[in-house]
Amino acid sequence: MNGIINVLKPPGMTSHDIVNFIRKKLKIKRVGHTGTLDPNAAGVLPICIGKATRVVQYFDDFSKSYRAELTLGYETDTQDKYGEIINRKAIPDITSDELEQVFNEFKGKIQQIPPMYSALKHNGKKLYELAREGKTVERKPREIIIHNISIIKNYDNKRVLFDVECSKGTYIRTLCNDIGKRLGSLGCMTFLVRTQVGDFKIENAYTIEEIEEYISNGRLSSIMMPLDSVLKHHKLVKLDQKFYDILKNGGKIKLSDHNYKFNSESHRGEIRVYCDDIFIGMGLVEETAEGTILKMDKVFI
Repeated sequence: MNGIINVLKPPGMTSHDIVNFIRKKLKIKRVGHTGTLDPNAAGVLPICIGKATRVVQYFDDFSKSYRAELTLGYETDTQDKYGEIINRKAIPDITSDELEQVFNEFKGKIQQIPPMYSALKHNGKKLYELAREGKTVERKPREIIIHNISIIKNYDNKRVLFDVECSKGTYIRTLCNDIGKRLGSLGCMTFLVRTQVGDFKIENAYTIEEIEEYISNGRLSSIMMPLDSVLKHHKLVKLDQKFYDILKNGGKIKLSDHNYKFNSESHRGEIRVYCDDIFIGMGLVEETAEGTILKMDKVFI
């Protein structure tokens, strides 16, 4: 069984809990998630099964979207409502226009310092493990991209519900904390749901209970996405079926000697390789003195 399930992770389960649940139900080991979602958060968590675990790395290229709530006036050690309150600060008078302006200041490329309560490592130890020991270590700012951020509901300038689309490595907890400080107060994330990862949307996600039912009925494959569904942003080449065995075994062929069809004039970098309509994997095209050479890089069949 190979494919990707769009899972709606419930609050209270870790991303690895979801992986273990599916491993146990399907009795297979090759199951992996595509990016950690906070245990107390809910939302989209694509799960790769079987050979689809080899496309996990491509999810790093996708932007992620969230709906979150920022509460002003205090901050916690975890930067969300589940931590210990470590500081309070009065909320200054803020107009709706000023609030909107500050949110807009966070659009684009910005620097963000990862929180101590995170799975990042320092000298081989996870930061949240150090934080639980009462330790704090220096973390270097990292560049992230906020593609879009928009206020959905403003509750008297004390609580703000907003949507954000961002790059990988973005901590929404930290974003709330930083916005709170920029507004002259403090900020804490009090709600979070991930609404989209690439083309995987929350309205098309399946709950744990629904997935369990599909497994029990032997119909899980009906809700699984194929491996190449996450690679469609890569260019592709289609070849005759006669090259199937060569490509399946990781070989290379001279394209200039055969009939082939690119879906784009530019074909540098990794491309999807098909024999007729069968997806073989990812290949690399090289222009050499002998002609155009296609070499398989990753075989998925």
